[in-house]
Amino acid sequence: MQDTAARRKGVGKTERRDTWWLQPLLTVVALGAFVAYATWVAFTGDNYWVEPYLSPFYSPLLGGNLGEPVLKLRWWPFTPAILVLWVPLGFRLTCYYGRRTYYRAFFWDPPACAVGEPRKGYHGESRFPFILQNLHRYFFYLSLVVVAFLWYDAVRGFVFDGRFGVGVGSLLLLAEALLLSMYSLSCHCLRHVAGGCVDCLSRRPARYRLWRWVSALNANHGLWFWISLSGAVVADLYIRLVATGAVIDLRIV
Repeated sequence: MQDTAARRKGVGKTERRDTWWLQPLLTVVALGAFVAYATWVAFTGDNYWVEPYLSPFYSPLLGGNLGEPVLKLRWWPFTPAILVLWVPLGFRLTCYYGRRTYYRAFFWDPPACAVGEPRKGYHGESRFPFILQNLHRYFFYLSLVVVAFLWYDAVRGFVFDGRFGVGVGSLLLLAEALLLSMYSLSCHCLRHVAGGCVDCLSRRPARYRLWRWVSALNANHGLWFWISLSGAVVADLYIRLVATGAVIDLRIV
């Protein structure tokens, strides 16, 4: 719980002598860089596809075919990425680990233990817009659909002109599908689905085993958060470089 004395001293005031500010600073830099990159990718609308690779930022590709490197929808003025990115964005924004991370880094609520914060009162997440965090479970269900499409894209990434092959892009898409699966399956929501609303887990051995498995994954939920985030950027950037001809995709077909 935030130290009352530190709060009275003012924002950022503390008697701590360690580098408490380093973690929120790195978080601002990392998340800020990702948001800037993802925003640029979402609105560019080109170089997101090169046979047989599709950028994870544009999956699932709605309203067109993979054979169209630049997709223009008559009924949609923006890029097709905007049609799908709201799902993973909402999932990460409402994520329990994600909330703690950006609350501390961007809102300084609190920036660290025993460090003064700007907030004077506390209402939890019971008021707008923070009450929308309760939509997390629904974003979780929708994210599973996106993960399924990413696995489809990963499998398709091993097919070159109707033949099985392996390329660098194939491995990157497979890694991203796996990483995002681990991030989704380690979610607190799935842990509740597995073991919630049960008075005695010993009477539900199957659910107890599932709950223990998800709990083990949940212990590293924060790690999967960051790695899957990085994996999406690496996969998208590589596909863009291949699509523009800046990099030649190494393949074994």
